[in-house]
Amino acid sequence: MTQASRDWWRDAVIYQVYIRSFADGNGDGEGDIAGLRERLPYLRDLGIDALWINPWYPSPLNDGGYDVADFRDIDPRFGDLAQAKSLLDEAHGFGLKVLLDIVPNHSSWDHRWFKEALAAGPGSPERARYIFRDGRGDDGELPPNNWRSVFGGPAWERVTEPDGTPGQWYFHIFDVSQPDFDWENPEVRAEFLDILRFWFDLGVDGFRIDVAHGMVKNMDGPDLPYDESGLLDRPSIADHPFFDRDGVHEIYRGWREIADAYDPPKLYVAEAWVEPAERLARYLRDDELHSAFNFDYLKSAWTTAELRRSIDDSVTVLGSVGAPATWVLENHDVERVVTRYGRGVTAAGAGHAGRVSGPVDVELGTQRARAAALLMLALPGGAYVYQGQELGLAEVLDLPEESLQDPVWERSGRTERGRDGCRVPLPWATSGSSYGFGAGGAWLPQPAGWGDRSVEAETGDPGSVLSLYRSALRLRRDIPADESLTWLPSAADVLAFRRGEAFACVVNLGTAPADLPEHREVILSSGPLGPDGRLPGDTAVWLAV
Repeated sequence: MTQASRDWWRDAVIYQVYIRSFADGNGDGEGDIAGLRERLPYLRDLGIDALWINPWYPSPLNDGGYDVADFRDIDPRFGDLAQAKSLLDEAHGFGLKVLLDIVPNHSSWDHRWFKEALAAGPGSPERARYIFRDGRGDDGELPPNNWRSVFGGPAWERVTEPDGTPGQWYFHIFDVSQPDFDWENPEVRAEFLDILRFWFDLGVDGFRIDVAHGMVKNMDGPDLPYDESGLLDRPSIADHPFFDRDGVHEIYRGWREIADAYDPPKLYVAEAWVEPAERLARYLRDDELHSAFNFDYLKSAWTTAELRRSIDDSVTVLGSVGAPATWVLENHDVERVVTRYGRGVTAAGAGHAGRVSGPVDVELGTQRARAAALLMLALPGGAYVYQGQELGLAEVLDLPEESLQDPVWERSGRTERGRDGCRVPLPWATSGSSYGFGAGGAWLPQPAGWGDRSVEAETGDPGSVLSLYRSALRLRRDIPADESLTWLPSAADVLAFRRGEAFACVVNLGTAPADLPEHREVILSSGPLGPDGRLPGDTAVWLAV
């Protein structure tokens, strides 16, 4: 195996599968492994390099599968381990790598360990796997400190002890159903090393690490200065007690040894909401993780200043540790880019989808999302495409309240709708009860007209978003992966750069048409050029120069 093939991930396009909403193979209204296996030819033909599958482990789904009850099995609603193995073999046969999610910060409260912790009582080895503390106050009736959950409300929950009395409190950064592990405990560290080996031995090519900047905590830290106007936002302070602490790096050095023991080596991708970029780069040193999501780029507004700053920072800082930049516009936690770019304020807010309101111009958002796709896929490094992004799907903003399942909805006092709007099951056909998702309907209601954005409707339409992605992903393979980015002179509202001697990308983020640099040929355009050959606003073009 050549070094280039071993380092496939450095410029890979990875497609994110939110399995519950991708395709339903057994007709129960929820996506599953059978549905994903049926659609593998679609993903191969799209032109991606790998899949990243959101959690498919046994789970009560209090947080969309990120509340894991068993890290070594498949939830029966999605399939079983035999089906998972078949999926891996079939994907590899199509030339596709497969990454899974791993959730090391916490488990479900249905996990065997947490049930044992509750039954064993204070001071027990079972309880030491999690973070339990006595409460404050005369009878321990107050939580140990004022720390708040990312999903809203206190980050502490009091338990009832085996004798029926009110007892200790356990810590949960996220939902109350997701107790945090204590990563100071050697048993926890050994358990996850074994979990990694289990899936690697089955044939998984790597992991996306959920909350990679969590795990290690300073539980003796002080109360935090929350802004009462934004209680759900974590405070931006130095030496945060439970995010981006130095101790996580020792953990990842141990994980890297596991990955490098395989031939070819396995891959780790960090979900780390870490700022500034210099802090993120520390996760990507050559003895830790391989790659990380670029949330700074995802959150950037649709302006030349914001995007160029993010691109420069990412390439420079991550390159300083030998890591490639990655580019991402959507995922299962944030508002879909068509909707975000159709608003007056195009920067993504902190945290999760469902916090922003205001009118949306879907036509404008789609035009910008098309241009953004060409920009993202022209940049050096890797890229991520969230399922449905290649169809130009918009956020579903009007889901009935009774259908909302994201814990953000309840924990915010029903003031924030959460992330369900970007998780609505995909439309595969122009008609039918679930637009081809499956024979048994869909677990979240799909909007009327969803079939107009289906795979069936967009296949064969040269002007569709799907056709644009298929063309871009095919042509992207001709861009020299080892060629860095060189900015070209351009107007204030235009981003223009070269990759090597033969390729250029130009994006007009303004309203006035822009001149194109000297070129031999227009390779691909996100929209039609003007009759004078100039580049209209909110349009991108790839050029042979």
